[in-house]
Amino acid sequence: MDPMTLIERFGDAALVGIVVVIFIETGLLFPILPGDSLLFTAGALVAQESLQISLPVLLVLLFAAAFLGDQTAYLIGRTVGPKVFDRPDSRFFKRKYIDQTNAYFEKYGGRTIVIARFVPIVRTYAPVAAGVGKMHYRHFVGFNALGALLWAVGLTWLGYLLGNITFVKENIEALVLLIVFLSVLPMVVEVWRGRRAEKRAAALEAQIAADAQQRTGVAEDATAVGQADTDGKDA
Repeated sequence: MDPMTLIERFGDAALVGIVVVIFIETGLLFPILPGDSLLFTAGALVAQESLQISLPVLLVLLFAAAFLGDQTAYLIGRTVGPKVFDRPDSRFFKRKYIDQTNAYFEKYGGRTIVIARFVPIVRTYAPVAAGVGKMHYRHFVGFNALGALLWAVGLTWLGYLLGNITFVKENIEALVLLIVFLSVLPMVVEVWRGRRAEKRAAALEAQIAADAQQRTGVAEDATAVGQADTDGKDA
């Protein structure tokens, strides 16, 4: 979904629209909305005065939307529990999203709440998984606040700082696509690593099975030879 088009459609309600999108993406299990690119674009358009919005107001509201979104998702996971992950695959929900999120938690622990902010889809499910796993509430709030600050405020501020650079003005759509690509890249790499690890594990299991079969065959041959020697002596 193109953030430029989305902001244009919001018209005079752009501020409300941007804030609502960020809240929904982080809090209501709806991972296909633009996040990183929308934040950067909003900051750049404010710098170019294409959006008549006060930067401090925008930053505060986006921080609040990101923070409250994760808080909501955490409470959903905490109250509903594993049932939230037991739904069948649909257009917006897939089991592999949960597996990817769990992989981040296994690798980074509580820091996943911060890191996931910069990984599309994972950032939607990470706070829910934290709630399901009964992550300590105060720890979650701390990680959530830091993640919301770095992500919502950081990316918007970056867009604002770069928004008036001529190159950025003339190539903002290409830069937005680049941001989307860089956002998705960590998830793609993680999936690739996971599949490679699965292949290695499968190959190792096959090798172990082959070695075990070979040892069994050798043992059977040795037993047969021993039995033959015994029979010969008896004769």
